[in-house]
Amino acid sequence: MWKRLLSWLGGASSPPPPPSTPTRRQSYFSTEMEYLEDLLPAERQALIQRRAFPRTIANTAVFDPKTDGKRLQKFSAVMDDNEGTVPVFKAAFAMGGEIGIPDALAYWYASQSFIGYQMCALIAQNWLVSKACYVPVRDAIRKGFKIVTQGGEKLDQDVLNAVERANKRYRLYRSLRRFGYFGRVFGIRLAYCKIVTDDPEFYVKPFNIDAVTPGSYRGIVQIDPVWVVPELSMSAASDPTGLDFYEPEWWICNGQRMHKSHFVIMRGPEVADILKPSYLYGGIPLTQRIYERVYAAERTANEAPLLAMTKRLTVFYTDAAAALANEDQFQKKMQKWTAMRDNFGIKMADKDADEVEQTDTSLADLDAVIMTQYQLVAAVANMPATKLIGTTPKGFNSTGDYEESSYHEELEQIQTDDLEPLIDRHHAVLMRSDIVPQFEGMTAKTLQVVWEPLDAITEKERAEINKTKADTDAILVQAGAIDGTDVRNRVSADEASGYAGVEILTDGDASDPDQ
Repeated sequence: MWKRLLSWLGGASSPPPPPSTPTRRQSYFSTEMEYLEDLLPAERQALIQRRAFPRTIANTAVFDPKTDGKRLQKFSAVMDDNEGTVPVFKAAFAMGGEIGIPDALAYWYASQSFIGYQMCALIAQNWLVSKACYVPVRDAIRKGFKIVTQGGEKLDQDVLNAVERANKRYRLYRSLRRFGYFGRVFGIRLAYCKIVTDDPEFYVKPFNIDAVTPGSYRGIVQIDPVWVVPELSMSAASDPTGLDFYEPEWWICNGQRMHKSHFVIMRGPEVADILKPSYLYGGIPLTQRIYERVYAAERTANEAPLLAMTKRLTVFYTDAAAALANEDQFQKKMQKWTAMRDNFGIKMADKDADEVEQTDTSLADLDAVIMTQYQLVAAVANMPATKLIGTTPKGFNSTGDYEESSYHEELEQIQTDDLEPLIDRHHAVLMRSDIVPQFEGMTAKTLQVVWEPLDAITEKERAEINKTKADTDAILVQAGAIDGTDVRNRVSADEASGYAGVEILTDGDASDPDQ
C-alpha cells in the first residue's frame, strides 16, 4: 500500500516513456513538402543538398602516381567530398537556408537528379521512349555515306570495295545504331576497337595507331556504363585549370584499366562539373528527361476508353427513405434498371413524383488534349510529333516544312558529333589491320565519310532539277560562255543526270568531224 501511495505521489516510480513519433515516409516522386516545415533552415538545405548530389567524388577512384598506381579510397582535396553534408566552400551560401527560391521549388528541382542506369534501362522498354531513342539514330544513318580520303579525293575502286566489304563483315551500321541508341538511353556510351596484341600494357597506355598489326582487329566493342568505373588522375580530380579536369583518365572494366584515348565516348547533354560524379561523368539521359512526359501522355490516352464507356450518367430522383425501406426489393429494381441502361432500353418513372436526369460528358476536345501530351513528348526528344507518333496531331495547321528542316538539323548533329568519331576510329584501325595487307605497296590512308543528303528526292523532282540544269546549260551555250563539250563533261560527272559515266570529250575530240 505504501508503495502504491508513493507511486501516486510521484516519488518512487520512473516517468512513463515518451510516445514514439511516427516516421514520415519519403518517396522519390513525393511532391508534398509539409514535413520540411518541421526542419531548421540548415537542415532543409542539407536535405536538398543530399537529394541534388547523391554521388560525390568519394565514389570515384582517384589515381595517385606517388603510390605506385594504387587507387585512393578517399581524397579530401577534391570538390564536393562532403560525405552528404554541405561543402565548406558553399557554407556561406547555405547559411540560414537561403537559396534564392522557396524550399518547395528547390526541393522539386533537386529531386530531378540522376535516376540510375538500371532505371534508365527499365524506362527504355516503353514503346514511346524506345522510339524516341532509336528512330533519330536510324534516320541519321539510313541514307548512308560515301568513303573518301582526307581532302575529299576518291579511293581506288578496288580499295573502296575492300573497305565496304569489311564494313559489312564488322557490321558497322549495326554498331552505329546501337551506339547512338544506348547513348541516348544512358546519357553515355563507351565503344572501342578490339585489338589483339601481345603487349599487356597496350590498353593502359594511350592509344597508338602504329601498334595495330595486320590481322589484329576484331571489331567494335560497346560497354554499358554499369560495367565500368571511372578513374581520375590527380590533376583531373583536383586542378580546375587543367585541360582534363573532371575527365576520367582511365576506365576500369572487368578489372582492367583502359586509357580514355582507346574509347570513343558519346555523351548526352553535359552537366556542370559539380554534377559530373553523380552522372558517372556522362551526360543527361534522354530517358530521364522524357519519362515524366511519357507517363502523362500514356495516362491521358488510357483515360479515353474509360471516358467513352462512362460518359453517360443517369440520375434518378426519388424518395430515398421509401426506396431503402425494403433494401432487397430496391436492389432488384436497380439491377433491372441497370439492365435497361443503354441507348435501346426504355426507362420509366412516375411523372408527378419521380424525375430522371441524364448527363453526357462531352468528348469534343479530348483527342486534342491527348495529342498535345504526345507533342510535348516529341518536343523533349527533339523530333516532329508526326515522326514520333506516325499520325498528324490535332491542331497542326502548318505544312510541316519547318518541322522537317528542324529534324534534319538534329540528324546532322547526330551524324557529325555522335557517330563520325566512331566511324573514323573504325576506319583508321581497319586500314592498318585488314586493308593495307591486301594491297602490296599500299600505305595507310586517312579515310573520312561524306553523308548522303537526308532529303529524299522523288523521281519527278529529280527530273525537274535536271531540266532546270539543262535550260541553264542552253542559255550559257547560246551566250558563248561554254560549248557542248563542257555540257557533256558536266552531265558525265553528275551522278543524278541520267548520263553519268559517258565518255568525257576534250576540245580536240569535239572538233574532230569523225567523232
